[in-house]
Order: sequence, then structure tokens, then C-alpha cells
Amino acid sequence: MTINYLNSCQLNFHDAISYDVLTDYERDLLEKNTVQIEYKKGETICKQGTFASHVIYIEKGLVKVYIEGNPKNLILTITPENQYVGLQTFYNGNNTFLYTVSTYVDTTVKLVDIQSFKQVLNKNPKFSTKIIQILNEHSAQTYGRFFCLTRKQSHGRMADILLCLSQSIFKSNSFELPLSRQDLGELTGLSTESVIRIMKDFKDDNLISVSCKTLEIMNPEKLKRISEVG
Repeated sequence: MTINYLNSCQLNFHDAISYDVLTDYERDLLEKNTVQIEYKKGETICKQGTFASHVIYIEKGLVKVYIEGNPKNLILTITPENQYVGLQTFYNGNNTFLYTVSTYVDTTVKLVDIQSFKQVLNKNPKFSTKIIQILNEHSAQTYGRFFCLTRKQSHGRMADILLCLSQSIFKSNSFELPLSRQDLGELTGLSTESVIRIMKDFKDDNLISVSCKTLEIMNPEKLKRISEVG
């Protein structure tokens, strides 16, 4: 059997907060132990190796989840609004974050006390099942990222990321691109110069158009083919 990983965030995430399966008591418990914080673009929400006291829910905005390295970081996922990050800390023996999370744009998050969250997980099997499903989706997304970075050529990687942004993040062929060329380089494992060159190739081939910060995918089917064979 052959698995075709189309792009790095091909999954259709549902509304991850899933409070509809909670009892009134459980919902009240989580709400009482939740704080809302606003982060500016480029700020760090949590740092790899620090103690994890909260589960992070992205209420509004866009973040990157990455493993810090020297000299380069490895980006695991791009996470949009209405999604959790930090769920893996439940099963991490030393209760620390396995990665760093920082913002691409101004972002609003809810920090849910991890002990209260665990209490609800232990008492409510329907909620636990939803969280397991979300963890599985996150794992599949990460596998797609690794497949892209290790098996696709440079043009395929760039096509992959542009499709990811269009289809799964902004859900439109035209969107304001919040990522710099350096950000795109981190996501694709390419140099900034290579990103600029490939974006020019895509524009010259009428695959995309770029006006100020607005990017439009002109030929999604051809870009998809490049992603598949890249």
C-alpha cells in the first residue's frame, strides 16, 4: 500500500476545543482554570524544555511549533486558530514542553491548567477520545512534514507549503501572506535565496501572483502536481 502525503497540513481539523461533550461541572472546572493571553507577532508562547503547567489553545492567530536546533530549527507544524498545542506533555515523563511555540501573527491563546485538564480526561471518556483523535491528526501532520522535507525537491517543498497555507490555514486561493521569505525557508528547509528564486519561477509560470503581501494561487491543480512529484 502506498500512502500519498499531499502536503504538510492536508488534514481538515475540526473545532478542537470539543467542550460540547463535557458536563456542566467539567466545563465550569476548565473555564475557571483558564486564562486568556494575547501575544504579539514573533513572541514565544512556550519554550522547549520548560515546565508545562498549561495546555495551550490557539483561539485566534497562527503559530509555529518547532524543535530548537543549532544552527537551524526544525518546524514540526503550522498551527492555526481553534487548535490545541502541548497535548504531548500529558505523556512526557518529566512534564516539560518537547518543543517551542511562537507566533507568526498577533495571536490570542487560552492557557488551561494541565491538572484540571487531566482530571476531565480521566473522568470523561468521550472527551478523552476526542483528544486522542486530535493527537493522531497532529502525528499524521508531522509525518507529512517529514515526508515533504526528506523526499521532495525544492519546488515540490515550496508548492507543498503554499498549498498548505491556501487549503488548510486560510481556506482560500487568495490570502495575505504573514510569513517572510526567511520563514518560508525554515518551513521548506531551503535558503532564503532559493525561496526567492522558486517564488519567481512560480510567478513566471503563472502559478501564483504576489501583490504587496497578498498571494494568490492562480493554478492550484498544477501546483498540486508539482507538490506530488516534487
